[in-house]
Amino acid sequence: MDNTKRAFMDKDFLLDTEEARILFHKYAEDMPIIDYHCHIDPKDIAEDRNFDSITELWLGGDHYKWRAMRQCGIAEKYITGKEDSRERFRLWCRTLSQAVGSPLYHWSHLELQRYFDCDLPICKKNADRIFDLCNAKLQSGELSAKKIIRMSKVKVVGTTDDPCDDLKWHKTISEDKSLGCRVIPTFRPDKVLLIEDGGFGDYVSALGKAAGVDVNSFEDLKKALSARIDFFAGMGCKSSDQSTVMFPCDRISEAECERIFRNGMANETVAEEERLGFITEVMLFLGKEYRRHGWVMQLHFGVARNTNSRMFEAVGRDTGFDRIHSDAPIESLAAFLDELDKTDSLPKTVLYSLDPSMNTALDVLAKCFNEEGVCGKVQHGAAWWFNDNLGGMKDHLRSLCEQGVLGNFIGMLTDSRCMLSYTRHEYFRRILCAYIGRLCADGELYWDEENLGEIVKNVSFNNAMKFFGME
Repeated sequence: MDNTKRAFMDKDFLLDTEEARILFHKYAEDMPIIDYHCHIDPKDIAEDRNFDSITELWLGGDHYKWRAMRQCGIAEKYITGKEDSRERFRLWCRTLSQAVGSPLYHWSHLELQRYFDCDLPICKKNADRIFDLCNAKLQSGELSAKKIIRMSKVKVVGTTDDPCDDLKWHKTISEDKSLGCRVIPTFRPDKVLLIEDGGFGDYVSALGKAAGVDVNSFEDLKKALSARIDFFAGMGCKSSDQSTVMFPCDRISEAECERIFRNGMANETVAEEERLGFITEVMLFLGKEYRRHGWVMQLHFGVARNTNSRMFEAVGRDTGFDRIHSDAPIESLAAFLDELDKTDSLPKTVLYSLDPSMNTALDVLAKCFNEEGVCGKVQHGAAWWFNDNLGGMKDHLRSLCEQGVLGNFIGMLTDSRCMLSYTRHEYFRRILCAYIGRLCADGELYWDEENLGEIVKNVSFNNAMKFFGME
């Protein structure tokens, strides 16, 4: 190992072998980005949003940072409130200086370096200087939404969109031929599964209106979903994305499903077994529709939502109070995939678990479902949410190498609401190259630069382009 002390987060950050440095600088560093799953608002891109301050850009909507600030005892009004932006930024810098070893520490410094040409350490004493430097650049118009995308070499952005969305901002973006990036919708049907929710009937009515279908039965619901899927496909959609805790797969009859649907529409009580049966039938129908369109089915699971009920009441969902769910759904997930596969209805699928203890189980499960001519039809998706850190990515890569085929992996995503988060792709690529480089340096892997360089390029970009049909 090279024991030479390096400058803080220099060009060889995380690259601790000569092999790693060759792989990153020669094969990964200049590859473009496909960000196939994010939460950026397409309106920001369509209107080429300019941000008023670095506080707005960094702290707006970013529950990763909010969680850290709360752990430092900072008042909520400085986190999700509208207090003075300079003071909020100072408090964020104070927080980050304490969060040593956190991915937030690495991401934030990468963003500062790549977008603001600033290599100052983020800390309390530098807060005002960094604030003024960043704001000057933002106010000059150098870092509008579209300019950030171009300078990041992003070729595809996959946003996250409700089936009821009219996708008007995507249409506006598609008419801009100068962007150099495709911004496509992703079908996110979570709300149609919430039959126990008091707002289920209203949501289904809105879905029907968007689809031009009067939804009075479960069959009507399927027609409405199919119509919206057709619409999304016409707007360039290539995948779905769904968040769920479990994957129930106990089939129920059409008559039972119809009865349960009517009860849900009438806001009547739906028993737990009925709810699970309804979810099973909807998800199986959706899986077949995705297969019909050649879409990728992305499944996120293992999340316990809104753990702090007091804060949920105060600031709402998606604000930093979710956690890892303790129940691993591997058996029901396997049954769900098998049910689709029985009728050749299983689409290409990406599985993301919030529980890192499921890494090996997911990599083994993925190998059970294959298709001739498709490399890695079922993927164990990138280390996600609480796992997209140095240790989590290494563990994910180790499991993938040991149980799967690394060369088929579709690589990183941002899963972010922040326009600057494209540096997470660089972070991942550095970790990927460091992992492979270390295997070579330790004599565990033969140093074939041409072959390993090709794997790095494919995992960084090419595999995802092919998997999602973007080529």
